[in-house]
Amino acid sequence: MGTVFSDLAVSADGFATGMNQREEAPFGDIDENWLHGWMFDTYDENRAEVDAIVDSGATIMGRNMFGPVRGEWDRDWRGWWGPNPPYHGPVFVLTHFSHDPIEMEGGTTFHFVTDGIHSAMEQARAAAGDRNISIAGGATTVNQYLAAGLIDELRLHVTACILGAGERVFDGVPTQALERVSVRAASLVTHITYRPVRS
Repeated sequence: MGTVFSDLAVSADGFATGMNQREEAPFGDIDENWLHGWMFDTYDENRAEVDAIVDSGATIMGRNMFGPVRGEWDRDWRGWWGPNPPYHGPVFVLTHFSHDPIEMEGGTTFHFVTDGIHSAMEQARAAAGDRNISIAGGATTVNQYLAAGLIDELRLHVTACILGAGERVFDGVPTQALERVSVRAASLVTHITYRPVRS
């Protein structure tokens, strides 16, 4: 069975998004480059970390990460990533509202899971086989999986900014010890990998 990992770009104060997420501002009222500029502006310097983000056999994400549609599915939304999303495999989207699977170019299919994080994990494990599973985000979804003890490896990409508010990693996660596995400083980001210490 593969590793369950999560990658999150976060501010120095631990936020993965700002306030007021919406279609025209998927990360809220912030300069998106503050959190994710390192992935594009200095890709060569961070190639290993960027490539590892989508190196999985299956992906799980929250509905807010999939798109801005709230409540019932009242429009044909197919994700933020255009016709060929970067996942190239099954993606399980947590939602309270059922939706038929959406097949995209490049092998990505979005499946919509209405019965919780454990069901999404079971489906992702079945789809991934021996490969790893990515908990893509957002922070609320990652926090749910951390709280349930279902993440093996947490990779935080800490950027040099302060957001002050938004969705913060570790909110609602119970007290626990983390083992720091690695840390690497680059020009725009510090990559820190943790593993929860299992008792």
